[in-house]
Amino acid sequence: MAAVNDMEKKLAEYKCDTNEAISLKLVRFPEDVEDDGITFHPEYSHQCFGDDEIAFGYKGLHIQLYYSAGNLTTLFNVKYSSKVTDKFDCVEPDDIEGKIRDIIPAGFCCNTDDFITLLEKESKFKPFGALLHTYSVHNEEAGEDITYQIHKADVSCPGFREYHERLQTFLMWFIETASFIDVDDEKWDYFLIFEKYNKDGETLFATVGYMTVYNYYVFPDKTRPRVSQMIILPPFQGEGHGAQLLETVHRYYMTDPKVMDITAEDPSENYVRLRDFVLVKFCQSLPSFSPANLVHGFSKEMVTESQEKLKINKKHARRVYEILRLRATDMSDADHARAYRLEIKKRLVGPYKKNQRELAKMTRCLRPEEMSNQINIINLQVQHEELEKSYQELLADYKRVIERLAQA
Repeated sequence: MAAVNDMEKKLAEYKCDTNEAISLKLVRFPEDVEDDGITFHPEYSHQCFGDDEIAFGYKGLHIQLYYSAGNLTTLFNVKYSSKVTDKFDCVEPDDIEGKIRDIIPAGFCCNTDDFITLLEKESKFKPFGALLHTYSVHNEEAGEDITYQIHKADVSCPGFREYHERLQTFLMWFIETASFIDVDDEKWDYFLIFEKYNKDGETLFATVGYMTVYNYYVFPDKTRPRVSQMIILPPFQGEGHGAQLLETVHRYYMTDPKVMDITAEDPSENYVRLRDFVLVKFCQSLPSFSPANLVHGFSKEMVTESQEKLKINKKHARRVYEILRLRATDMSDADHARAYRLEIKKRLVGPYKKNQRELAKMTRCLRPEEMSNQINIINLQVQHEELEKSYQELLADYKRVIERLAQA
């Protein structure tokens, strides 16, 4: 037994955290290849390396995945200080290269010199598709305003299919449940952000992030665009690009009379917060959401106006109303605060009441001891505590949106 434990300890030395081992870069200049300051790492690697996100068989494992900033030409290298087969027979290491090759498309470089040579072609790279929006962000470090462009593209754009294959690899590292899409389906729309920058007097473009939207059919003659995937690459996060992108996408679909409303597929908490901010920005200028109307509660006029003018569905309109109502409410006034709290909790309590109705149906066919167990599950005291917790969490989310609106 001692010998077995000793062997396990020795083999454990050949396990590496793949989130740390994988180094990603967006390379603009040849010197960037050796610049560790611009390296970033995945948040997830389980789709390649399993739920434990561990690679076995190597010491000092370093997986290089470097991309040219614009066209995303890829450099892929696997380096390590030693391999398990150097010391142990009949123990096979993980096929690192095979696992990564399943994610990245063919045509990548394995030689740094070849990759640097290809950087010279970046000047020929131009954003795909139609320009929808241009905006600037002040860069404190550079002491200047940086210009960004948002484009709408599709697979008919020459070179876009191959570019998208490289771009979507980032999803695997930064979205937990990501999957690749079928680009041959013409119902997909692609929205991309690019940064304009200068290199030796030339204007070049760097990839910042993108969003995919699928246009679902709604009987009899409408469509419902649904946001599927959205990512702002880590070097650009925290600069407001997500809000610029989502706002541009909404504005694009707002003008289409065939669009019913705009939704999202399995949105993350971060995406919901972003959507709250963008939709509140839009709705705060609508007459039905004026402070004078907010005090009278959520109305059919709010639903109709937000849907017709902004393509916002009823559920999202209600959430916008609650945020704007909070902003217009003096929460230091006990009566006003109580009125707001009761209105929000009235909506939140809906699922609990549904559980009670379902329980009433179940108890007709349950034995006494089974009925007692079910009643304990939805004990009223527990419900009140959970309801208060949900309310406080929602209040915190809403306050963050209001603070961001004030800063904007």
